[in-house]
Amino acid sequence: MMRSMLWTAVAICLALASVGCSRSPQINFYTLTPAAVAQSSAPQPAVASSPAFQGASSARALPVVAIGPITLPEVVDRPQMVVQAGPNEVKILETKRWAEPLKSGIPRFMAREIGRQLASRRVFSYLEMTGAAADYRVLVDFSRFDSQPGEAVTVEADWTVRHQGKAARAGHSLVRQKIQGEGYDALVAAYSAALSVLSAEVASGLQALTP
Repeated sequence: MMRSMLWTAVAICLALASVGCSRSPQINFYTLTPAAVAQSSAPQPAVASSPAFQGASSARALPVVAIGPITLPEVVDRPQMVVQAGPNEVKILETKRWAEPLKSGIPRFMAREIGRQLASRRVFSYLEMTGAAADYRVLVDFSRFDSQPGEAVTVEADWTVRHQGKAARAGHSLVRQKIQGEGYDALVAAYSAALSVLSAEVASGLQALTP
């Protein structure tokens, strides 16, 4: 009788554990992607053609540009998404996460965008430039990387273009991008759009430095 009761108790515990596991929340992962770029509420600077950025036919003459490293506020420098819940409150979303660290994902995204805007294949993330020399390096210091679900995201950053180890150009960008649609896919798309505007401003700064 005791043995039967023991096995019954074990079976109940296993059943409860199984139910608990089956109810574990699903974790969703998100990436920044240029394909998600939408029209920004902030004015996007025009990127005029430049003799130094004329495309693949003159690839050997194009300057090499490295994007990064970047800095981020510590509160958002984590795998989980962080959203504003009030003027002085944020929520860290355990089930909504970035597929790669923002400190590597943002430079990679910006490199693709700046390369597209300059019609150059010689713009890289700094992580792709290990041991290689770059003609220009772009450092980005983010002071804001905020989001209000269902409303807008705000990206604010100071950026510096360095040439031969010296600061050659600097700028400040503030972009507020409305979120178009519902859910966290729309929120990430808004971040992508805001970063595209930032990338366009950096691209304009790079063009101003070319002969």
